[in-house]
Amino acid sequence: MSVDFSLIFVIALALTGAVALFDVLLGRSRSPAGPSRPSWIGEQARALFPIILIVLLVRSFVIEPFRIPSASMMPGIEEGDFIFANKFCYGLRLPVLNAKILPVGEPRRGDVIVFRLPSDPSVDYIKRLVGLPGDRVLVRDNHVFINGRPMPLTPDGNYGGDFGFTGAPLAIEHFETGEHVVMFALGRKPSDFEDVVPPGHYFFMGDNRNDSQDSRFDVVGFVPEANIVGRAMRIWMNWRHGSVDWRRIGRKIS
Repeated sequence: MSVDFSLIFVIALALTGAVALFDVLLGRSRSPAGPSRPSWIGEQARALFPIILIVLLVRSFVIEPFRIPSASMMPGIEEGDFIFANKFCYGLRLPVLNAKILPVGEPRRGDVIVFRLPSDPSVDYIKRLVGLPGDRVLVRDNHVFINGRPMPLTPDGNYGGDFGFTGAPLAIEHFETGEHVVMFALGRKPSDFEDVVPPGHYFFMGDNRNDSQDSRFDVVGFVPEANIVGRAMRIWMNWRHGSVDWRRIGRKIS
């Protein structure tokens, strides 16, 4: 079960604020001549309130950490990676309600984005943005076409790591906003797709094209703009099989 940390922080902020305020009012009622010394629980609430507020503001409006539980974004992002997502770049949203209060920028094709799964918003997904609102997206034999224009693929050798994908072909995919490496898992059939992205929605794909549950499948489908959380920035930790891979810490996600 996914935990809604934003809701937890909002509740904790409200509770500590209420306790601190009640303690102040209670102290004044007992000592009309002036404020009395706060109680132990009042002191704790006053100390915790600004800390919780800062964490909530940073997590809601600036950056938020996420853990990658699958191999769908390999080879760039591996299972066991912990990442930071920039939540400011696409606009400020209220915590819990997720309503946008200040537009800042728009998602661009090629961005690696964290979003809430439309069928279950408590689940976070991370994929690459491929189709913008109004785009006709065609995926045929792992080649992507946007509005009839092919997104070029340049062969880039084979994957030499583990995770069960050793020897999988790699390619550099070129978008107008940049390029990135994609992988085609061996022994798995490509999943074709064709449709027009509805207004206010986006089409996402994993970089591990034959091993990704993404917008090509009904369980994900087109993602509403309101479900977008932020753009993946960097890897801040990798923990797999009980050990840290120090080489991955600090890597930029592109």
